[in-house]
Amino acid sequence: MFLGIDLGSSGVRISICNENEELVFFNEIKYPVGLEIPNNWSKCCQELIGKIPTSIKRDIKACSVDGTSGTLLACNKEGLPLGPALAFNENYYEHIDSINSLFPGLNDVIYKKNSLSRAFELIKNHGKDILLRHQADWINGWLMNNWNYGEEGNNLRLGWDIIHKKWPDSYQQLPWLNSLPTIIESGCKVGMISPSKAKNLDLSEQTIIISGTTDSNAAVIASKAKLSEGISVLGSTIVVKSFVSKPLNGDGISNHRIAGQWLAGGASNAGGKVLKEFFTDKELIELSRQINPHITTGIKMIPLPKKGERFPINDPNLKPLLEPRPISDSLFLHAMLEGLAEIEAKGWKKLIEMGANPPERIITIGGGANNPQWRIIREKAINIPIKTSNNPTSYGSAIIALKGFRKILK
Repeated sequence: MFLGIDLGSSGVRISICNENEELVFFNEIKYPVGLEIPNNWSKCCQELIGKIPTSIKRDIKACSVDGTSGTLLACNKEGLPLGPALAFNENYYEHIDSINSLFPGLNDVIYKKNSLSRAFELIKNHGKDILLRHQADWINGWLMNNWNYGEEGNNLRLGWDIIHKKWPDSYQQLPWLNSLPTIIESGCKVGMISPSKAKNLDLSEQTIIISGTTDSNAAVIASKAKLSEGISVLGSTIVVKSFVSKPLNGDGISNHRIAGQWLAGGASNAGGKVLKEFFTDKELIELSRQINPHITTGIKMIPLPKKGERFPINDPNLKPLLEPRPISDSLFLHAMLEGLAEIEAKGWKKLIEMGANPPERIITIGGGANNPQWRIIREKAINIPIKTSNNPTSYGSAIIALKGFRKILK
C-alpha cells in the first residue's frame, strides 16, 4: 500500500493505492482555521492517518506529500514554526527591487518567483538564521524529524533552477542562503519516517518518504491524462498544463519535471476563490442549475479576486471587472463563469503560442470540474472537447509514492 497526502488551500486529503494503482482508501478534513497555521497541517495529517484501517495501514510501504505551490513558512532547525505561514497568493511588492536584483531582466519575476517576496518578508520578520520551507517540504520534515530537504517543483517559485539543477549564482550574495533547503527531485527517496513518528502514527518504521510535487501537478498525475491531452485545474485559481518535449519560455509559464516528463503550464489569479467571495457552495450549485449555458449573457467581466494578473497576461495592475452586478444572482454567476472560461481559453491559446501542441482533449480536475453548466460554457469558449476527472489529488501523490518505491527496488 502507498500513502499520498495532499495539503490543499482549504484542508488535507489522503489517498492510499495498492501496487496496481487502485484507490483503496480516501479521507479528507478541513483546516480548523485558515491555511496559514502550520500546526494545523500536521494535526490534520495525524487525524487522517489515525483513521486508516489497521488492515491497510500495516502494509503501507511509502508516503509522498504534495502541497500548495508557494505557501512558505519560517521555522527553526528543529522544525518549530516561528509564526504563521505566508499563503501562495500573498505577494509582498515592497521587496520587488531585491527580487529584481537577483533576476535582472525577468519581466514576471513577482509571479514566477513569488515565493521570494514571502521569503524576504519572513527574513525581515524573523531574521536570517531560520529555515524557509514550503508546505509539503515542512510536512516531510515532520514525518522524518528532519527539515533539511525540499522537493524541486515546490521550490521553483523560490528560485530553484530545475534545468541546471541549482540555486541561481546570484543567490551566493544572500545572507540567508543557508535558509534554503537541499533540493531533491520529485519521486526520489528523501528518507525514512522517524521512529517516534512511526510509533505515534502506528506506521511501520520502514516507511519510506518519497519526494512529492505541487498540488496541481499531483492532480495531473491523478487524472491519468495522456501526453496528447491537456489539463485544466479549476480550483482556487485556474491552471492550464500541457506535457511538452522541452521546457517552454514565456511570461507566466512554469516548467516542472514529473517522472521524467516535462509539464509546462500557467496559472491565473482568477478561479473558484472569487466565486466564493459572492456565493456559498450551496448557492453555486442551485444558481448553476438556473443557467442555460447555451445562451451568452453579453456581459463582460474580469473575475479577479483583486488587482493583478499573472497568466495568460502578465499585468500586476489589471483590475477586476465585476460591476455593474446584475439583479439576478444566476445571471451574475453566469457572467462570471463566462469570464473565467474566457481566461482559460486565452490560457490555452498562450500555451500553444509558446510551443505546446494543441490538446486533443482537455481533462478537467478540481472543484469546478463538477459543474456541468460551466463545462458547456468552457467548451464553447475553448472549442476543444472536455472530460472531467474526479480522482482526488492525493491519489496522484500515492502514485508518486508507488513509483518512487519501485525505483528504489530496481
